[in-house]
Amino acid sequence: MFFYTYVLLSEKDNKRYIGYTHDLQKRFKEHNSGLVFSTKYRRPMKLIYYEACLTKEDAINREKYLKGPWGYKFFNKRLKSFYNL
Repeated sequence: MFFYTYVLLSEKDNKRYIGYTHDLQKRFKEHNSGLVFSTKYRRPMKLIYYEACLTKEDAINREKYLKGPWGYKFFNKRLKSFYNL
């Protein structure tokens, strides 16, 4: 079983949400159905990035990294063409 670290983009406020899960499709549907408090009022959400990890701990650590300042820079470089920077 894989664990996923993912990044969603709100089409309403153009802000990112970063999380982790073991079932990416189910979690994405929960976000867009309003079942997740953090994104309930920011729908619709678009999945713009994800990484697969072998362990839950790796996914959690990657989530923490992406939420930090170095992760923010990494993400902007990684999706440079997406953001047209």
